[in-house]
Amino acid sequence: MLNVVVLVSGGGTNLQALIDAERRGELHGGKIACVISSREDAYALTRARQADIPCEVLLRREFKDQNAYDTALLELFKRHQADLVVLAGFMTIIGDRVICEYRNRMINIHPSLLPSFCGEGYYGLRVHKAVLERGARITGATVHFVNEVCDGGPIILQKTVEVLDDDTPESLQTRVMEEAEWHLLPQAVSLFCQGQIEVCGNQVRCKPMEQQEDSI
Repeated sequence: MLNVVVLVSGGGTNLQALIDAERRGELHGGKIACVISSREDAYALTRARQADIPCEVLLRREFKDQNAYDTALLELFKRHQADLVVLAGFMTIIGDRVICEYRNRMINIHPSLLPSFCGEGYYGLRVHKAVLERGARITGATVHFVNEVCDGGPIILQKTVEVLDDDTPESLQTRVMEEAEWHLLPQAVSLFCQGQIEVCGNQVRCKPMEQQEDSI
């Protein structure tokens, strides 16, 4: 059984999707071992505590520099024996040292179809606003491994969501979460924990989509 450590900063809707999947027995080969928040007031901590998941709070402002913060983060990962680190709306910069140590063992969920609408400044409602301003008819979500390039790591899973004529950034955000993010993230975690993901350069090989859907 692999230990999954989830990093959060806000409401924790993707964390809740993982918690619900674990309760249904759908995180095959894995369990949520700890939730680490970059904010003391993140509602994600409430979700974790209600599910009896150990929690940690690590505030960037309490560290003199990035290196000190990264050291503390790595110590938490080791304390909770992290096999997989999941960024679920984590809004604090993680240094290259952490990324290197957890190469192909750290994943992120992004609310667009990478490589579109990604990179520095593209997060939360900003992504969906940009999608609407561009006039895109299709959007979606992506789970990818984290590397040193923002949103640039190997893509694990993607799912499309139709953009409707009357969409607002808020309505689009909700539908992308409900139709894509909350399904993709537990899927990807389960695949990883079962050893069914292989990374070759910037390419990922895993089970065909129809088999993945059978597992959730």
